[in-house]
Amino acid sequence: MRCAVVRLSIILIFACALSLPETARAFSLKNPEQAGVAINLGSSYDPQPTFRFAQLSLMALYDYEQIMPHPAPEPLRFKLEGSLGLADDSEQHLLASANFFALYYLRNLENGHFRPYVEAGVGVAYGDFQVDGQGLRFNFNPQAGIGAEWQTQGSQRCYGALRAYHISNGNLHRDNRGINAVALQIGIFF
Repeated sequence: MRCAVVRLSIILIFACALSLPETARAFSLKNPEQAGVAINLGSSYDPQPTFRFAQLSLMALYDYEQIMPHPAPEPLRFKLEGSLGLADDSEQHLLASANFFALYYLRNLENGHFRPYVEAGVGVAYGDFQVDGQGLRFNFNPQAGIGAEWQTQGSQRCYGALRAYHISNGNLHRDNRGINAVALQIGIFF
């Protein structure tokens, strides 16, 4: 019962915040700078036994000031990403996530065809499986990584990242055994 009350409270607070006129005007998700599709390949390393996962991701990249109503450095971007795929421990299970990231281009290291960046963010993840002591199937999903954008000889623009990946319920449930993983992302812009 306590867990259901906490979840409902979080949903209501989020809904109220989005309903405020000033907050609603601040979020402008139309016309991203870039959009892309990627595949995420990853493996957990804690707890044991480990599992692998593969997901298809869609992302949209915005100028940070387009989303957040305050001044920001020029290299800072806001990334929205949704992923859907499978986790494979001994059976295949659904693994879905929705995340937002702050992405910062490393301007001093870029050239005409290569743009490195660092990123960090959080979101939510759902898996139709649980590790021992996990507590919930709906969890938070903080991530951090390094990545780059590049252009191929055929002028296709691509991106990739290596990320540290965590899944846990943030103590919304008394059982909060987290999952730690690493993931490689490779994608193209469209």
